[in-house]
Amino acid sequence: MRDSRIIVLTAAWLFPIAGAVAILDAQEFNVERVVPAAYQEEDSASSHSEEGEVSEPLPPPLIASPVQEKLSRSAPLGLADLEQIALSNNPALARAVAQVAAARGNWVQVGLYPNPVVGYSGQEIGADGSAGQQGGFVSQDFVTAGKLRLNRAEASFQVRAAEQALQAERLRVLTDVRIAYYDVLIAQRRIDVTGELIAAGTRAIEVSEKLVRVGEASEIDLLQFRVQTEQTRIVAANAGNFFREAWQRLAAVVGVPGMPPAPLVGDLSQVGPEILWEGALARLLGTSPERAQALAEAERARWAYQRARVEPIPNPSLQVSVAGDTSNGDTLTGVQLGIPIPLFNRNQGRIRQAYAEIAAAEQQLGRIELGLQERLATVYRRYANGRQQVERYTTSILPSAERSLGLTRSSYEAGQVGYLSLLTAQQTYFQAVLSYIDALQELWTAKMEIEGLLLRGSLQGDRAAPGQ
Repeated sequence: MRDSRIIVLTAAWLFPIAGAVAILDAQEFNVERVVPAAYQEEDSASSHSEEGEVSEPLPPPLIASPVQEKLSRSAPLGLADLEQIALSNNPALARAVAQVAAARGNWVQVGLYPNPVVGYSGQEIGADGSAGQQGGFVSQDFVTAGKLRLNRAEASFQVRAAEQALQAERLRVLTDVRIAYYDVLIAQRRIDVTGELIAAGTRAIEVSEKLVRVGEASEIDLLQFRVQTEQTRIVAANAGNFFREAWQRLAAVVGVPGMPPAPLVGDLSQVGPEILWEGALARLLGTSPERAQALAEAERARWAYQRARVEPIPNPSLQVSVAGDTSNGDTLTGVQLGIPIPLFNRNQGRIRQAYAEIAAAEQQLGRIELGLQERLATVYRRYANGRQQVERYTTSILPSAERSLGLTRSSYEAGQVGYLSLLTAQQTYFQAVLSYIDALQELWTAKMEIEGLLLRGSLQGDRAAPGQ
């Protein structure tokens, strides 16, 4: 009973001193808090949670029920359906969410005050056959110079960088889904077109067989049409393989590798208003999460430099002990105050390192900005080429090729032109349609990259820095 009173008395002496030192520390260093209020609430809540208790939300369902119903009925899927699946299932996005949570946990931890130490103290045990001095002690380290707030300030920008990395990953996922979606639409279009061309070739073979029987065409004509039709069948088989590849890539990026093929709804011809270079560049530099992440890293480096500068300021350690002398019944009180002397280690190396990291982060920001413009130049060239090609094909080339094929086919069936004219017209139309589809694919891919701020490749491994 006496020993417990001694420990309580010791704690009563120590903790008012700890509070006074903390108040003086707060008044001396008024560091601006840069962490959102939600994180502060999280800090407060975490201090009252039981040890080892972890409360996490349940994972989302694999596929939302409306989309699952469409898949079960083999109903057509839209782009919004696929984006919904991807945002719930893509592992790259889930990983980025976990990294944000880790950064927030670090923000909480680096601002926590050191725990006091409570222990037993025994001295002169066995002197003259007595139990000596028996008691307890309480010690506390006091953090000075606003170090904890500087820790939080630095960590808050680590949180901000992680949040921007999450936004970048989300855009990568969406861009990958959109590109894969349009690739599947392109593949569907290729299959349809090659099917039409095979039907046209089959029709030409049937007409040639009739003309050969009546002596108005030679067997050479018939063989040429058969060769062209077989070549078209090869292209059709390749189109089927491209569709399977495109669907498997789409299933991978949405995070459901076993998703069965389903028809997709979408209009490839609705390419929207033209994207201008100046507007695309301004939007990219103004909203790119890669650039925002680099900005957060530069600010973090500045706070790290401020933190390194105050590290040499000593953190005093106070210890108060109370013991009872069993030989004479006296109560003895001991006080120890220790202050490290920054004689040899004044954190010189870390200060230099932090200062150099500021310069490196600022240069990285410049590299990101220039790299964004460089990457946009390449993607925009592909977009501009694809757009002007699509416009030429839709307004001039395809209508002319289709009309030429129709007139030539009618003339051939009437015996007015030879097989070479029809063969040439079919080949011209065939190449024009396939080139138009290729231009559509290039246009949509580049357009999605620009709208996705040049972010794609969500399943392509780790990235050491923004822009990689």
